[in-house]
Amino acid sequence: MSRQRSVLALGRCLACLEFMLFPVWRGIGTSNGAGWTQGWGRCLRWDSESPNRGTRFLVFDYPVWLVLCRRGRARLREVCQRGRGAIRLPTDMLSIKLPQVFEIHQIPKVFREDSIISGYRHPCSSALDCVLSSFHLNNETVNIWTHFLPTWYFVWCFCALCSKMNFLNDSYTWPLLVYMLLICIYPFTSSCAHTFSTMSPESRHICYFFDYGALSLYSLGCAISYGYYVMPECWVNSWLHQHFVLIAIGNTLFCTSMSCYSRFVELQFPKRSKVLRTGAFVVPFIFDTVPLFYRVVLWLWGSCSQSDALSSHCYHLLFAFLTCFLFTAHLPERLAPGRFDYIGHSHQLFHVCAVVGTHFQMEGVIADMTTRRAWLQTHSVMPSFLGTIGALAVSLALNLGVIAIFSAPLLWKPGHASNQQHTSACESKEQ
Repeated sequence: MSRQRSVLALGRCLACLEFMLFPVWRGIGTSNGAGWTQGWGRCLRWDSESPNRGTRFLVFDYPVWLVLCRRGRARLREVCQRGRGAIRLPTDMLSIKLPQVFEIHQIPKVFREDSIISGYRHPCSSALDCVLSSFHLNNETVNIWTHFLPTWYFVWCFCALCSKMNFLNDSYTWPLLVYMLLICIYPFTSSCAHTFSTMSPESRHICYFFDYGALSLYSLGCAISYGYYVMPECWVNSWLHQHFVLIAIGNTLFCTSMSCYSRFVELQFPKRSKVLRTGAFVVPFIFDTVPLFYRVVLWLWGSCSQSDALSSHCYHLLFAFLTCFLFTAHLPERLAPGRFDYIGHSHQLFHVCAVVGTHFQMEGVIADMTTRRAWLQTHSVMPSFLGTIGALAVSLALNLGVIAIFSAPLLWKPGHASNQQHTSACESKEQ
């Protein structure tokens, strides 16, 4: 009885909200005119018609459970039509359909992925279709969410650091500021690229151009943080230390240029494209982690003691190697094409390993920044605005210029073959 009183009391409270917020709903959907004016208290009843007469089940009626009950969609459409002056809900909101998925032979070659047979979205999707596709299962759904959700984890970590550190006035924290900004940007950009990559062949290329640019800037953030916090003691104030950030800016241009160019030769020379794209990301990674590799070697030789920072860096290196392996090997889908189209293919695992590796890298950078602060402030040059935020601004402008150069031919002079395939795909969609 106490349970029934609680539910009915809740119904009376919701009834007040119904009459205050949704007066236009009253009298719609019933023949006797009473309809929803009965209120929420009468929309909750106890059903005792069951094989066990001693058991009573709570049954919910409209309006909140309207779309779940019989003829609920028709009633809600009637509400939208009669009450458009009060609540202004579009009636076509009920006709939204989730995008259809296709097999590999039904889409143009530019949209195909190695050893992925099914689950492809339409190559002429609208922006709304692309957004809706992230909420139903296709071969890009997990790719989207494995970078979208970690974005907010890194944003949360960044906000926590902002409450503890003085990023505005303490120049020693500026390399960490640049690094945290970029680890929030690169997964979000990747998520957006995977979401909107099926609007057209040109938009697919441009989306991934921005994805590559974000990864290039992330490599710069690693170089800035490593150059100021992770550099071995014997390398501090050396020529490499003094020019570390400048070389890293050049590496970002190399990375963005080579990875963008690799998309233009992907159809004709897929192996060459893969080599160019892999090399474009491996070169900045090797350069950025040279100081870290040296510290790991010193630890293995017993020249320095193990620390929490070094342990986190080792975990990061492990996941970085796994990321590179998954990106190049296309396992496990290459062993069983079609079995891992939706869940478990290499690009999804690649995303997970990249995010986990970034987490350990973040922990290692923060640990080095805090534990080595006294020594670095005494023996090294303090971070400058030009060497941190200024370097990021310059690299951002240069990389956007590179992306604009590679995007211009796609926007102004699209290829005939690509355009013809895209037109035929759109025509088939309209039919």
